[in-house]
Amino acid sequence: MTVVVLTGATRGIGRAAATALARAGVELAIVGREASRVEDVVREARSAAGEATVRGHVADLSLMSEVRRLAAELRESHPHIDVLANNAGALFASRRVTSEGLEQTFALNHLAPFLLTNLLLDRLEGGHVITTSSDAHRGGRLNLEDLQVASGNYSAMRVYGTSKLCNILFTRELARRAPQLRANCFHPGVVRTGFGKNESGIFKLLATAGAPFLRSPERGARSLVWLATAPAAASLNGAYVVDEKVREPNAAARDAQLASALWERSAELAGLTSDNGG
Repeated sequence: MTVVVLTGATRGIGRAAATALARAGVELAIVGREASRVEDVVREARSAAGEATVRGHVADLSLMSEVRRLAAELRESHPHIDVLANNAGALFASRRVTSEGLEQTFALNHLAPFLLTNLLLDRLEGGHVITTSSDAHRGGRLNLEDLQVASGNYSAMRVYGTSKLCNILFTRELARRAPQLRANCFHPGVVRTGFGKNESGIFKLLATAGAPFLRSPERGARSLVWLATAPAAASLNGAYVVDEKVREPNAAARDAQLASALWERSAELAGLTSDNGG
């Protein structure tokens, strides 16, 4: 049976994807930050597919210590993982630093999938890594000398877009460095989810007021599910997908030197060495 690990599974796109993947008959490991929400989605997914094999894992992926703990749990539970869907992500209105000293958007949206994937590489041989990116990457500006946005010039949408640019660069570099697996990413569209509602002020207002005009989570999840399950997606590697079709990201996202440099810098920040998957 196909084993799928899905992060960010308790809201929006992730929650919709969990139900759809369970219906597709996969063995599912879902990851979320809040235990009660994880339990709810486990029940929903099992109900959707007649008591499908669904396990829940609780982890705050903005913390690299939690990413490492999650990786250890997954390694213990699964000798092989067919699909790792790196879906967890968020936008934060102001600059915040985690207890580990990392800027929160960069830590959650990029470093967490980078580290989790690397820690599971041996389990993913022959498998597929799918990362949720966004067309917001086109507004990103990646400065390798200021990945923590410590310069004081913090713009929430630009920082978010930069993290999504990192997702694409990571995907392309992973496809190059790890020929034993496939790696792809996708843009889900602008989706009606809980995105932005964890903030106050204008972001919460826009998320609420714009909801009737946005895509449903189910539509937003379609490319993730398609990449994970469709035979038509099996030949893709290093691709950026929009609405189940391969599209070109912007020039920065196709910069091979930038991708390689970001990988090396990310490995340093995540504490990876050649001995533990870096």
